[in-house]
Amino acid sequence: MKLTVEHKFSLTVYLWGAITGIVSGLLAYYNEAGWLLGFLLYLLVDRFVMAIVKELPEDIPEQRVILRKAFWGWFLFWLFFTMMSYTLVTNFQPVCYSNQSLLYKMVESGNASIKCIFAMG
Repeated sequence: MKLTVEHKFSLTVYLWGAITGIVSGLLAYYNEAGWLLGFLLYLLVDRFVMAIVKELPEDIPEQRVILRKAFWGWFLFWLFFTMMSYTLVTNFQPVCYSNQSLLYKMVESGNASIKCIFAMG
């Protein structure tokens, strides 16, 4: 199965979003502004795409247009992987604020694999 240039372009943008998202999440663990560095790595998406794809789809006439065309695909992957990696690194534990909350009901019914910690105050 041979991928078209458009598919290669999209997959490469998604890959760069995943890489920069993981970098952002890990850096945010060590410094609150660490996510910003990962976000700034977006500016290198055109170089990353050109290094892997080598050619551009027809609707992208030149390399400068890559930044605009790739933003939303990159952003959604970056956001997801930033939140996921940060959550995994920090060992996030959800807090139940009430025994009437959906989270509490899910935990008590056995549909969740976590324990409910109640917030004080």
